[in-house]
Amino acid sequence: MTDTKIALVTGANKGIGYQIAAQLVELGTTVLLAARDRERREKAAAELGAHPIALDVTDPSSATAAAEEVGRRFGRLDVLVNNAGIAGPWEQGPGTGAVDVARAVFETNVLGVIAVTDAMLPLLLRSPAPRVVNVSSGVASLTAMSDPGHRLAALPAGLAYPPSKTALNAVTVQYAKALREHGVLVNAADPGFCATDLNGHRGHRTAAQGAAVAVRLATLGPDGPTGGFHGEDGPLPW
Repeated sequence: MTDTKIALVTGANKGIGYQIAAQLVELGTTVLLAARDRERREKAAAELGAHPIALDVTDPSSATAAAEEVGRRFGRLDVLVNNAGIAGPWEQGPGTGAVDVARAVFETNVLGVIAVTDAMLPLLLRSPAPRVVNVSSGVASLTAMSDPGHRLAALPAGLAYPPSKTALNAVTVQYAKALREHGVLVNAADPGFCATDLNGHRGHRTAAQGAAVAVRLATLGPDGPTGGFHGEDGPLPW
């Protein structure tokens, strides 16, 4: 079994996920680049010197198959970065019949994280220093979104993406609580408003800048935090 850290990043064929994978490769990590689209993941993995892994986070059988492949080829997993996510139409707010949109977004952003994390958990528990990072968003913060003076409170109300990331933060806390005794550090990362396909490249930060937050949490030392929500400058309010 290799001493090199093994990290799997979901949704890593582009955007923030791609940059997380790139930065981990630069640190000498063996990166497993997971994505649904075969052509895109093969291309991205070749560009980065990573290993492509087929994974559709909305399909539990796909998560199981990916975990079996990782176990067979690498024996363990040291880092899991749950980056894959979708936004859905933001304008689907209260009173717009947003049930189907919200269901689809939660399927990827919340239930997909649970499916993948559970599938990879036996491999993570084989690691001497396992880390799980869930890529969240500043809009997940109930504190910020409910404060009339905060810039995020001025955003239109949405019933899909923001609540899905709030739920993801709650899921993060539950995994951190359950896995604390096993030495697994589980945290949520806010990359900030990055220019990606998710927002039509309107963000003021680069994907590489956003990725740095997740990479920092993926490489925490043994005394690092767990069960937290972190941005570029440290802990964020729930």
